[in-house]
Amino acid sequence: MRDKSKQSAEDFKFPMEKKSLPAPDDRLAADLRGFGPPGIVAILIILFTGNITVANVVLPVGAILVLLWVRWSHTPWKEIGYVRPKSWIGSLVTGLIFGIAFKFLMKVIVMPLLGADPINQAYHYLAGNRAMLPAALWAMIVAGFGEETVFRGYMFERFGKLFGRSKWAKVLIVLITSLLFGLAHYANQGLTGVEQAMITGLVFGTIFALTGRIFMLMVAHAAFDLTALAIIYRGLESEIAHLIFK
Repeated sequence: MRDKSKQSAEDFKFPMEKKSLPAPDDRLAADLRGFGPPGIVAILIILFTGNITVANVVLPVGAILVLLWVRWSHTPWKEIGYVRPKSWIGSLVTGLIFGIAFKFLMKVIVMPLLGADPINQAYHYLAGNRAMLPAALWAMIVAGFGEETVFRGYMFERFGKLFGRSKWAKVLIVLITSLLFGLAHYANQGLTGVEQAMITGLVFGTIFALTGRIFMLMVAHAAFDLTALAIIYRGLESEIAHLIFK
């Protein structure tokens, strides 16, 4: 047995010194919350991962990584908008009505004014495609959860730490996240997809900046996409797009 009287000075630490040493998980949490290499790598991985499709099944990998980041970084859930709604039913109904109405507004008025093709060429293959309908329905629901968690919840928290919480900081954050959200749709939807996603990002981002709550937006996002899917599946795109502008 080691003689305690022979302990070296290096072995001995006062209790205060011991308490001042951060635990390994605290160091990891601080690194993930910061903007050094670990924090920047986390942001890039989450942004560039996004939703991944495996055998026609969309997986919200980016959003799952956000949830892991929240846990490992010891970030309060409310910082990414995960706040219990005052009414679950109220948030559900509000999200459904808003998402459906917003999609019709975009399809009937906004996108025609921008000169968009009434046919969504990227997803026109879903028209009457019963075989792909289950996978498409799942993808629309996943998008509501995944994209809102990443682009509204996570990115608002990250940019909020950089720019602060002032009114003008929130305006800047809404603009930046809307641009990122739009660009994320370029690869499979082209310029029209970018335009629609940026406008959607501006609207959803403004609501999130004002409320700090994300669940209604998840429902609205899913309802928006499911309405788009219904219009495509039923072959009504051109008819609805020309309701006002012939």
